[in-house]
Order: sequence, then C-alpha cells, then structure tokens
Amino acid sequence: MTSRSTAAHAPAETPAAQLARFMARFDPTVARVAEEARAILRERFPAAFELVYDNYNALAIGFSPTEKTPDAIVSVTLYPRWVSLFFLYGATLPDPLGLLQGSGRQVRSIRLVSADTLKTRGVRALLRAAEAQSDIPMPKVGRGALIIKSIASRQRPRRLGTAPR
Repeated sequence: MTSRSTAAHAPAETPAAQLARFMARFDPTVARVAEEARAILRERFPAAFELVYDNYNALAIGFSPTEKTPDAIVSVTLYPRWVSLFFLYGATLPDPLGLLQGSGRQVRSIRLVSADTLKTRGVRALLRAAEAQSDIPMPKVGRGALIIKSIASRQRPRRLGTAPR
C-alpha cells in the first residue's frame, strides 16, 4: 500500500507513521481492535484508498474506491472506549439480522467488541451489500493509498481521564 498525506500542515513523517501515532493515543485495547479490523478490511478491499480523518471526536479510517470521501463505503472509527464499523450508506442496506445501529438518514454502524465481528456471516453480507450498492466499484487490482485527509487542531481526549489537546 502506498501512503501520502494531503493535510495542508502535514508533518514530514509518512502517513503510515502519522496513523500509527494517532492510534497510539488511544487505549491499547481500542487501538488493537481497530488495527485488527483495519487489517481485515485491507484484506477484503486490498486496492481501496484508506482515508484518515483525525477529527475532534474520533479517529476515522474510511475505505473508498477513490480518493474522494463521498465514495467511501465503510470506516473504522476509534473512540476512547470502543471501535465502530460505520456503513456510510447503511440506511439503505438489507439488514435481516438487525445488526446495524442508528436511525439517521444515511449512516449505520456496528460496535466492534472484537475485530472478529467482521468475520461473521452477517457482517460479511453487509460488506458485500455495501460494496454492491456503491456507484463506483472497489478496484480489484492495484494498491490503494493511505491518505491523511484532515487533522483537527482541537480534539477530545483519546483516552479516558486525559486532558484535551
């Protein structure tokens, strides 16, 4: 996977090093679940672009067929206490097992207690459906890029009991 950063004030470090630094600010259990989930999604979508947003509330890593955020189909999002898998157009996905949470007009999510949740039959079906409903197919060949899209200057604490930065 190639890496690059599009953040205007990006430091000289590589995007992979930046992402590792972002994830290290979280509780080790949260970071481990997210990294394992990311590895499973990279295996499922090897040519996807990983779009990273180190936002005020959370760290989100979207998987997209292009470099454009609206084209992303899922994201792994880290919070101080948990990791969620977001289906960015989940409101229109078939969900016969009732796995998806949320009531917004577009996004649905699943809280990941373990990355193994991604290996369950129901979640695999949701990933296939999300990919199938995408207007732009995920590339099957090539290598995507890790792209740091934005870094918020102010952020909520990434671990419980720490001060905001």
